[in-house]
Amino acid sequence: MKILLVTGKLAEPLVRKYGRGCDVFVTPVSVAAFLTPKLIAHYLRKAGIKSEDYDLIIIPGLVRGSAQIIEDELGIPAFKGSRYAFDLPQVLKALKEGFKLSKEVPADDLFQRDALKKVEDVKNKTKNKVYIEKALKKPHNFLIGNLPVGFDFPHRILAEIVDAPKLSSDEVISKAVYYLESGADIIDIGMVSGETNLDFIEVIPEVRDALRERGYDAPVSFDSLNTKEIERALNLADLFLSIDESNFEELVTEKPVVLIPTNQKKGFFPRNPHERVEFLEMLKEKALDLGYKRIIPDLILEHIPNLARSITAFQLYRERNPNDVLLAGVGNVVELIDADSVGINAVMAGFAKELKISLLLTTEVSPKCRGAVKELRRALDMMLFDIPKDLGFDLLILKEKRSEKVEYEAKSPIIEAREREVRPEDIYFRIFTKENKIWVIAHKGTRQILTIVGEEPNAIIDTILEHFQISPRHAFYLGRELERAKTALKLKRSYVQEVELFKEFY
Repeated sequence: MKILLVTGKLAEPLVRKYGRGCDVFVTPVSVAAFLTPKLIAHYLRKAGIKSEDYDLIIIPGLVRGSAQIIEDELGIPAFKGSRYAFDLPQVLKALKEGFKLSKEVPADDLFQRDALKKVEDVKNKTKNKVYIEKALKKPHNFLIGNLPVGFDFPHRILAEIVDAPKLSSDEVISKAVYYLESGADIIDIGMVSGETNLDFIEVIPEVRDALRERGYDAPVSFDSLNTKEIERALNLADLFLSIDESNFEELVTEKPVVLIPTNQKKGFFPRNPHERVEFLEMLKEKALDLGYKRIIPDLILEHIPNLARSITAFQLYRERNPNDVLLAGVGNVVELIDADSVGINAVMAGFAKELKISLLLTTEVSPKCRGAVKELRRALDMMLFDIPKDLGFDLLILKEKRSEKVEYEAKSPIIEAREREVRPEDIYFRIFTKENKIWVIAHKGTRQILTIVGEEPNAIIDTILEHFQISPRHAFYLGRELERAKTALKLKRSYVQEVELFKEFY
């Protein structure tokens, strides 16, 4: 195909670099985002571009409006490309492979939709009744409740509600719904270590019913080392964590159980990977002899500085037991390091893919791990592809994959910026975040005058200007703080007025 790429003056070098093999039409506008389809059609017609000259016109993805206007004017099919020039090779490659671009939606958005659709296609395939019935005939697939798990199904996430007995039933239900909306597959009820809370266990049916009322038929797992608690929960939960040498003889059940290589009563835990594997294999054989029907081994994923040896144990076990469905508690690693959870979850998902670990347990106990379930879900979705790179969707939250530098030539006089003294005004504002919204309270002296609530900084500042007369400097200040509050909400961070969101590092 003969393709014409449309751009502005500033991006011309990049478009020529990344759009090799195509003709480039440079409009007399500096920034491509300022173009409109009507304006592009005008410039192309003025330049004498005819319908027979090109098979296709690609305009910048940042242009607002439909490319249909250009096609109607010139008779040449016109579509939106990527937002940024450095993504043009991906656009051109996709075109060669038969990918259909849009007249309204930027190509990068289409790539993301396409990749996410492939993820959904995989998941939908594994939800097919015939597929499930066939897959469950294999030894490495089985049901937890009504949820099929194993090698022929996507990785499943268990999201733990830590110290659940300390919460009200409404709080447990709310947390469970949040986890399921974030991408969890199984809700794990975590009991309080060192306590016996038998009455709380009766809440499990209430939790399950409440989830079903909200459209979630999710299995419930029960996480306790207390024999009395586990016995009480045997008929109420679908999966049991964690059974070990100290209690496995007392709790024989046909339901799936997670077996760990410890003896909690004796404080025994093999540190050496080989010893750990051999001990767990011995426990598994004894458990099967006792009458357990489904054992899910967990080698125990340790946090740094013992992460390497525990991964070694998982790898050794997998080599010796290729058909066992495994569980790993990735939350141990994420919670116990003061680093952003996004990248760690991505690496843990990759580890799970390589060693065919079907079940991953995580939680969001500390503020630094807010959103960890959603991050792990996205990471596992990325692992459905051969290489988790250039998929159209990603886990890049604070970093960017590529950078495009935009500079303007300064032809006017240049002066150094200087700050002036700020004069106090009668009206001042207190900004805070609550319930995923931005709240602004206007004060005059000690008296509150008006409270404005919203999600978009522009809407809030417009409302403020509608009700109050403030100086331009004050308006700029509010705009800056409102945008900072919005960023905090996006990243699930706390926001305090006039306090920087991020500490200096780079």
